[in-house]
Amino acid sequence: MGLISKRYAGGLLAWFILAHAPAWAQAPTHPNLNAQLLVAARQGDLKAVERALAQGAAPNSRNRLGKTALVMAAEKGQLALAEAMLKAGTDVNLASLERVTPLMAASYGGHAQLVRRLLAAGADPSPEDRMHRSAMVYAAGQGHAEVVAALLERGVPVDATYEHQLTALMWAAGQGHQAAVNVLLERRARADLRDDRGLTAAEIARQAGHADVAAALGAR
Repeated sequence: MGLISKRYAGGLLAWFILAHAPAWAQAPTHPNLNAQLLVAARQGDLKAVERALAQGAAPNSRNRLGKTALVMAAEKGQLALAEAMLKAGTDVNLASLERVTPLMAASYGGHAQLVRRLLAAGADPSPEDRMHRSAMVYAAGQGHAEVVAALLERGVPVDATYEHQLTALMWAAGQGHQAAVNVLLERRARADLRDDRGLTAAEIARQAGHADVAAALGAR
């Protein structure tokens, strides 16, 4: 594909995103730049993101899924791109239509350094998405021990309960993530708490086939 056709294709993609984005995703002054920003963020193109911002793209522009460039950066663990968006003034807590915040996206992916940067920028760890899962639920459920530790350091209660009265310890145990379980136990997570079925973390682990994790929890 030649240079002209590449530029045409890029412009066409930007137009498509703009044309199919809801009205709140666009700033009336620079709609084309906003679309360029979102395309660049989706592609992970830091230089193009910085160029769009310098030319006047709105930092809180959102695509048709409600994702900002910061959410996209968090999903991919792109720290430099996230830094550029934070520097530009993106709302660190602005969620997608699925109510996924940048912190949730980074926690799910296990991007610990980015999680810490978002927390330092004021990211709120308490919101839940449409599936009633918080940043801690995603971190524990995916076994990202370093992210779990970062969230606890930020003040997330170690025994907080989420949907179905599940704690982070139960999420980690049920998925067989020993390292995350260890971090939670080191922070004095209670192993005797029960979910809405009456099961402890050890019993949840045992039912899921994680006998080693169940054994470690059962000794407490």
